[in-house]
Formats: sequence, C-alpha cells, structure tokens
Amino acid sequence: MKRNTEKFHFNSTTFMQLISLTIILVLIAPVMTNAQAGKANFAGDWTLNAEKSTQPPGGQGGAMRMGGGNFLVTQEANILTVVRTRTGQDGQPTTSTMKYTLDGKESVNISPRGESKSVATWSADGKSLTIETSRTMDINGESRTMKSKEEWVLTDSKSLTVTIARQSPDGEVKAVNVYDKK
Repeated sequence: MKRNTEKFHFNSTTFMQLISLTIILVLIAPVMTNAQAGKANFAGDWTLNAEKSTQPPGGQGGAMRMGGGNFLVTQEANILTVVRTRTGQDGQPTTSTMKYTLDGKESVNISPRGESKSVATWSADGKSLTIETSRTMDINGESRTMKSKEEWVLTDSKSLTVTIARQSPDGEVKAVNVYDKK
C-alpha cells in the first residue's frame, strides 16, 4: 500500500511541475514573440528605384557593383536569405544566393567571386540591420580582400533603403540604393 502512495505522490509532484512549466511558458511566450515582432522584416521581392538611389560617380555598372539591381529576400527565424539574378557579360542570367544569420554570428558564403564572411547585427531598436562583409577574391592571380558595410532600413512597408560603404584602392566608396516592394 505504501508503494501506491509513493507513486501517487511522485505523479502529483510531476503534475505540479508540469503546471508550473506551462504557466511560465504562457507568461514568457508573448514576451519572446513581441521581441521578434519588434524587428524589421525585410522579406519581399525588391526592385531598384534608380531615380531615388545615389550611386558613386564614374564607372559603368556602378549600381551593379554597389549592390543595385532587383532581389528577393526571405527572412525566417534567424536567417536572412538574399537571392539576386543578374545578367552576366555573356548575356546569360546568373543567380547568387547569400545567407546571413541574424544573431551576430559570422556567416560564410561562397560565390564565383570568392568567399565572403559576414556579420549581421540589429540596431538597438530592431529597425535597421547592419551587414559587415569581408570578401577575398582572386583577381589576375592576386588575392585581394574587400570590406563593405551595408545598412538596411525599411522606410515604410513598401520601401527599403540600403546604404553601402566599400573600401577600394581609391578610398571609401558609398552608394544609397532605394528599393520598392513588388
């Protein structure tokens, strides 16, 4: 008989722990959801608005070199995925996909241009995202590293501004690209 009482006591203790855990989750889950909801969501199909954008002077294809062009963004959980399709010098479309973790940890992406290492960090208010990238490329048999910094800000639900600063042999080059959501 004593065993049955011990089993009942164990089961009631487990039941109480389960109820306590449920109450804690009910109280914490909305706070966690609100914390994620407070961050900008850049998901969408974005088209470059050349009239509102500012590119550096000189050089053909400056908009393309400075991140211009249309792109598709998905933002799920802790991953931002950017898919760009561009027309290559041979006239054929080329698609590149870059994935960034949104927790401040380094992301590594490989493309025909070389390996890039990026760190994406949120502003304190969660309204903007900064992506700092270091890319190592092989140009004419010489290895070069290029650093860039992008700041993504939603102007409103239909407008995205990406400010880009890159280091070049001639110093820093800046561009401001404005995109409209399709």
